[in-house]
Amino acid sequence: MKSKDESQTGTATGVTEMVVVALRRIIRAIDLRSRYLVTRYGLTGPQLIVLKELSANGGCCVSELTKAIHLSQATATGILDRLERRSLVRRERSNQDRRRVLVWLTEAGEQLLADAPPLLQEEFTREFNKLHNWEQAQILSSLQRLVSMMEAKGIEATPILATGPITATSDGTKAFLGEEPQGAEASARPSETVGSKGSARAQGSAPRVIHQGKNAP
Repeated sequence: MKSKDESQTGTATGVTEMVVVALRRIIRAIDLRSRYLVTRYGLTGPQLIVLKELSANGGCCVSELTKAIHLSQATATGILDRLERRSLVRRERSNQDRRRVLVWLTEAGEQLLADAPPLLQEEFTREFNKLHNWEQAQILSSLQRLVSMMEAKGIEATPILATGPITATSDGTKAFLGEEPQGAEASARPSETVGSKGSARAQGSAPRVIHQGKNAP
């Protein structure tokens, strides 16, 4: 017959395993959505966020865009460069102030955005807002405690649920997810992708969720 201490230890172990499984499911859900977005539409999560913001507030300058999507100007500029190379956005100088460069969606960008699925955080936000205030506060408190326990408090993060570096190209995200990059972006700079030696897939571990904030390269 098990002692009281042994029973408590077994119960604690069971709860711990359930928590780890729940975390793994969250990571997996983000991973699967990122895979679908890249393979089906050739977009990363941050690129889709930029397209959505430009659709809602077209004709804005880069500084206004960065404030709206919580990214640094350097990061947003890199994303815009890649979208412009695909003719999904265009930049032009303002007629009122020639010093201001405005960003617009192109017709191709509007079409791609119309076909693209909603962002994962949009679905999460919709469901989260249905909860009572005390439930939201409880979830926030628990997640903050998890962040502290995993020694992740010092990691800068943006409110984007996506796998791979924020500045990665679609092929860079494919490489991060362990898929074979194709197309012109396959030659992305090493600093923007996770190569075979450093990738989670190559090391035999589960795909990682990486958030890069204001100091992203």
